[in-house]
Order: sequence, then C-alpha cells, then structure tokens
Amino acid sequence: MEDKIEKTEELLTHKKNAALRIIRLYQRLPKSGECQVIGKQLLKSGTSMAANYRSACRARSKAEFFSKICIVVEETDETIFWIELLAEAKLIPEAKIRSLHDETIELLSIFSATRKTISRQTYKK
Repeated sequence: MEDKIEKTEELLTHKKNAALRIIRLYQRLPKSGECQVIGKQLLKSGTSMAANYRSACRARSKAEFFSKICIVVEETDETIFWIELLAEAKLIPEAKIRSLHDETIELLSIFSATRKTISRQTYKK
C-alpha cells in the first residue's frame, strides 16, 4: 500500500513538474500570433493534464477514476500534438523541446497503460 501511495505521489510531482516546464516554455515563446495561439493551447492542455491527474487520484470510485484517467490521457496526447506542431512549424527549435516531448510521451504511456488496466478490471465479461 505504501508503494502505491509513493508511486502516486511521484507521478503527481512528475505531472506538476511537466506542467511547470510547459508554463516556462510558453513564457519564452516568440510573441508572434501563431506562437501565441499554439502556446495558449499547449498551456491549457499541459496544465490540465496535471490538474486532472490530481483529480483522478482523489476519485471516489473506480468508475470516476477511469473517467478522469481518460481525460488525462486525452489532455496528455493533445499536449504532445501542440509540442510537435511548434517544432514542425519551426516556431521553436526542436532541440529546445525534445526532452519535454519525450517526457510527455513517457507520461502518455504510463497513463494509457493505467487506463487499459482499469478498463480490463472494471469491464471484464
């Protein structure tokens, strides 16, 4: 049980740190219109993934946890999209956001696996 609590706390911290990195990235983006539009989308999804994971950890039932984890997966995937768009549109050098991109992909893998496990446990036939 303590291991599970430690792992949850570790992931909460990891998500929050990722959100903080996204905030800092947004603050450093060029002030051009397209950077600001994409940056705001990134800011919304990147901070939302952390907030929704925190909310999932406080779920009152498996069904509520599953629902919130689905939102976390969606927001994390959207965050990856905006990071990739910034790089592919050459609005920010890929090297500057590669580690954030990799970290977000890692988080997506973790939360997708969690969603899959909960789905199997909850919706077994």
